[in-house]
Amino acid sequence: MKITCIIVEDEPMGMSLMQNHVGKVPYLDLRGSFSDPVEAIAFLRENTVDLMFSDIQMPGVTGISLLKIVQNLPLVIFTTAYSEYALEGYDLDVVDYLIKPISFERFLKSVEKAALRLNKTAPAAPAEEAPKEDYIFVKDGTRYVRVDLADIRYIEGLKDYVAIHTSGKKIVSLQTMKSLEALLPASRFMRIHNSYIVALQAIDALDKEKVQIGNIFLPVSDSYKKGLKEMVEKRQIGQ
Repeated sequence: MKITCIIVEDEPMGMSLMQNHVGKVPYLDLRGSFSDPVEAIAFLRENTVDLMFSDIQMPGVTGISLLKIVQNLPLVIFTTAYSEYALEGYDLDVVDYLIKPISFERFLKSVEKAALRLNKTAPAAPAEEAPKEDYIFVKDGTRYVRVDLADIRYIEGLKDYVAIHTSGKKIVSLQTMKSLEALLPASRFMRIHNSYIVALQAIDALDKEKVQIGNIFLPVSDSYKKGLKEMVEKRQIGQ
């Protein structure tokens, strides 16, 4: 299901970046972009959207004032260059708070938070399940590369970088293990070490000390042994 949204941003470069980020997410439906918050207020009086990306520090009407003015307010994600507004933003129950310059990775994580909230408040679907995403985008240099989840064998943490080992190649991306782990479905991937996440479908053998994927042996740290054991028992793999 599409998430309808608008952007409220008075800076041209900030507007362009947000429009570019929104355009990369297939389930976001941009209904309007406003450099003047008063125009956004007028739009929201006549139209309903799910999500609003709003700058805070704007002339005339600030983003925080905008939240207090608009009736039938959509979910809100704040964007700003000033971190001191964060506390007040969270007091207003915004979904998230993005500090400029905003990376696509951080933007996407924020959108996923909004999607979770919308799913919680939406009426339950009868029997048909929503289609599940089977790929992610990761930053590779100056571009974003699509990685099919089915191709991932394991992921290795390298300080500020991660190395995604697939069946055919290795992709090195500037991001943290924690941020990447948040994008991966827990039903298909498991953290076994501070430096390793494995795809469950790629595991050939395992014990409490290591996981084998092909001819690669990855260590299992003590803090993740319990989770690995529970996964084994759940799937009845060996005794």
